[in-house]
Amino acid sequence: MWSFVVSIFPLGGLAGALLAGPMAIKLGRKKSLLLNNTFVILAALLVGLSRIAKSFEMIMLSRFFAGINSGVSMNIQPMYLGESAPKKLRGAVALTSASFTALGLVMGQIVGLREILGAEENWPLLLASNAVPSLIQLLLLPWVPESPRYLLIDRGDKELCICALQKLRGSLDLNNEMKEMLAEQAAVQGKKAEGPWELFWNPAVRWQLITILVLSSAMQLCGNDSMYFYATYVFQEAGIPYDKIQYYIIGTGSCELITAITCNLIIERAGRRMLVIGGYSLMAVWAVVFMVALSLQDQYSWMPYLSMACIFAYILSFGIGPAGVTGILPTEIFDQMTRPAGYMICGSLIWTNLFLVGMAFPFIVAWATSAIFLFSPFVSLLLYMSASSSPRPGGKAFWKSLKSSTSAISKLKLVRIPGQTLRIPNPPCCNH
Repeated sequence: MWSFVVSIFPLGGLAGALLAGPMAIKLGRKKSLLLNNTFVILAALLVGLSRIAKSFEMIMLSRFFAGINSGVSMNIQPMYLGESAPKKLRGAVALTSASFTALGLVMGQIVGLREILGAEENWPLLLASNAVPSLIQLLLLPWVPESPRYLLIDRGDKELCICALQKLRGSLDLNNEMKEMLAEQAAVQGKKAEGPWELFWNPAVRWQLITILVLSSAMQLCGNDSMYFYATYVFQEAGIPYDKIQYYIIGTGSCELITAITCNLIIERAGRRMLVIGGYSLMAVWAVVFMVALSLQDQYSWMPYLSMACIFAYILSFGIGPAGVTGILPTEIFDQMTRPAGYMICGSLIWTNLFLVGMAFPFIVAWATSAIFLFSPFVSLLLYMSASSSPRPGGKAFWKSLKSSTSAISKLKLVRIPGQTLRIPNPPCCNH
């Protein structure tokens, strides 16, 4: 029952990920985010009143609605940010969604301190506190313009698109950006937004689809949550007093926040591929060291300290690449008509795997006879991810083709023929 109460949140996230695509297409990015706040406000009301009503079912329902809110926002936020940002800053701006997710994790850990709302009598207020950022968004988001790409390409409203760009860019020259968006509008003219199942039968996006299938699955199956799970135990074995462990737990969230901000600063220089390879490679190394340290914990007095260092290093490695890059890839490798469906697939895999890990890991812990058996599946996956993303025959060409596909639209040149409509020649990289 406890596992189900924990795991019902990712079930809500899965439902939210499936809702995100249709919402983004029909309502737009901005209105979808505004409407999404109703789920978390309803969740806060349910959990806030659950103690008075003496109903644990209200807690479960609350976690489900909170999961829907997270599923929708984690898909639409990076989509909205990526479509609204200038091309040279698109990755860094979209990645701010991951940075603020990490900030939310740290804020939750701080608010959960016993001195604030972590005492037993305050838990309804603690679990209902997620309504605060929602109310802030309801106050501020209406003043922000809609995604210019959505306004032009999906709705065909050029005037509103220009107004949105002027609000976002200020006095900067908009000609080049408008040419790029007009080219993409003409390229998809007459097409409708594709559904998730249509992507599987579309050969033009085969490699993009494989990329998000692999990376989004690995994001939850890599064992990062297991490190958070073991943090309290490792800190206890290291001799840290029980009442002080909560402060060290904040350190784990702070590590992810620091690396998320660092990733945000270097992503445009280092590139996506290098951050993914480096992150998973380092995670594999630290997972192996962590397994050995846990196995020898009772034999050497300094081993718990090595285990503690591994937890921080593992989370730092996760935050520097995989945690952030995975969420922004659909924005960059899909076009306007396939992007919502790409995010639906990516989000569905992330939340489904999180549910499976949440349900299965407590039983894995109970069945595992040693740390070697406990973490070896995670290590195997990490080594595979590092190897599959590394340079190999055809590997560089694959990543170059992905890069070409994201910039293909920007390479199109507008040709104005007197007395005729706008025509766009096929670019040399259209086969990607």
